[in-house]
Amino acid sequence: MKAILLGSVAILFSLGLVSQAYAHTTIDVEQFEIEVGWGIEPPIVGIRNDFVFEISEPGETEGLKVGVKNAFKNVEATAKFGGVTKILDIGSDPRPGHYFSHVIPTKTGSYSILLKGDLNGVPIDVEIPVEDVESTAVLDFPPTTVSSSDQDVAALKSAVSSLQQEVSSIKSGSGIEVSAQGAAYDYAVLGLSIAAAAIILAVIALVKRK
Repeated sequence: MKAILLGSVAILFSLGLVSQAYAHTTIDVEQFEIEVGWGIEPPIVGIRNDFVFEISEPGETEGLKVGVKNAFKNVEATAKFGGVTKILDIGSDPRPGHYFSHVIPTKTGSYSILLKGDLNGVPIDVEIPVEDVESTAVLDFPPTTVSSSDQDVAALKSAVSSLQQEVSSIKSGSGIEVSAQGAAYDYAVLGLSIAAAAIILAVIALVKRK
């Protein structure tokens, strides 16, 4: 039973690797094959990820490729989003030819990687698109239609509306039979002031929580 379970996990893991590789983009620059993508797919806005690179070339055995070591020695990698760019710090994976750069995507949309320089004597100047970054909605479970913050805002709006009605009622004299000079009037104003203060504190707490 344990062997079956481990085998199932291995199959699922393999399928996951195939899925990840499927979304990567591969190009050829002379004898070099360059594959670029995200370490975790789909990439989600605000969640730490990596740009991953695999650079290989033909080996001594026909049909077999080998990883290129020190591929970024004279090659600069730049991430691009619209008109915004960032030069990447490239780290080396223990596997030859595999490289990565940590990143937290802050906007949804299309990203690409610019590679420019000299790759072991071969000039390189290419732009490689990677999978679009998506919102957290693709991972939300259960899906949310109304957030708790939206509910808080709705409740505060209702409280403010109620407070405005009470103030209008006092000003017009309808619904409250008190003298403008009496103690009851003072208590009414005090009560509304306390309610207004409570709403203000609730708004401040909501803003700080965000």
